[in-house]
Amino acid sequence: MLTAVVIILVIIAAVLIYAATRPNDFVVSRSASIAAPSEAIFPLINDFRRWPEWSPYEKLDPDMKRTLSGAESGKGAAYAWEGNGKAGVGRMEITSSVPSSLVALKLDFEKPFRASNRVDFTLMPSGETTTVTWAMRGGRPFVAKLMGLFMNFDTLIGKDFETGLDNLKRATER
Repeated sequence: MLTAVVIILVIIAAVLIYAATRPNDFVVSRSASIAAPSEAIFPLINDFRRWPEWSPYEKLDPDMKRTLSGAESGKGAAYAWEGNGKAGVGRMEITSSVPSSLVALKLDFEKPFRASNRVDFTLMPSGETTTVTWAMRGGRPFVAKLMGLFMNFDTLIGKDFETGLDNLKRATER
């Protein structure tokens, strides 16, 4: 009996030590080639009032409370939300807006967990298409490192980014 307890404690300690060695930061990034000019795509990202047209997160809770503040679009525009367990509670603000090429956001979650991340949408025109990259980066506290041993955050979040990019594609390609 004592041997089994010791073995279990050693396994738990090994998992905790391994989790502690994981990187302190994360990046999730997805890109899509869209057959539309960057000038047609940019306004959908740069204006939070347009996000329901493409963002997969807008569909998580039909009763989600949304509050827009600050600038109408671009730098200083802010969007706060309060929703069910899937949508959570948070706020994002556009911190940089370079017409037709970049929208950078500060993204703060309150629920279901606290986190502060940076999100960048970059638009790179090339001939008849535009490559749109949606990237999120931030810190990984110990709990996130531990959870990351059992869940693949890149896959989970990445699927949402892929859906959003597909929605942007449908909204702008003609």
